[in-house]
Amino acid sequence: MTQYGAQILWLRGEQDFLNNRYSRKHLLRFDGGLDIPASSSPHVVPVPMSDPAAVDPEEAFVASLASCHLLWFLSIAARRRFCVDRYADNPLGVMAKNSAGKLAMTLVTLRPEVAFSGDRVPTAAEVAEMHRQAHEECFIANSVKTEVRCEPLFGPAQG
Repeated sequence: MTQYGAQILWLRGEQDFLNNRYSRKHLLRFDGGLDIPASSSPHVVPVPMSDPAAVDPEEAFVASLASCHLLWFLSIAARRRFCVDRYADNPLGVMAKNSAGKLAMTLVTLRPEVAFSGDRVPTAAEVAEMHRQAHEECFIANSVKTEVRCEPLFGPAQG
């Protein structure tokens, strides 16, 4: 068993907390020393109580799924001796009511674009299979109820 943690810090300061107009801005602190400004989504709590420039939990959730998929894909490609030069994704999460009528992240769609170089460039079918395997292995995707789709964007493989 491996454990992971983070520190979350919110301070009231001089704000009048009881009027429910307090700032939702807080700090995410990770073990490597990285501090990330965080806030509620402005789609959930209006500005100025939310900070649109900060990371919100919904964005972090989508990014976590995409990051995990990326890391598995790179590992699989390296094992198969395909040289990845670039991997870019613009994942999109959808918040909607789930089957229980609760708001939830019901769908996350990954849209990775991968560029390869070298003597061994994978076919579109091989790339699709690596994405399928990455999705199957992803710890985060295996941990959530959210439907996670992978819709790779295929283009010319380039270096």
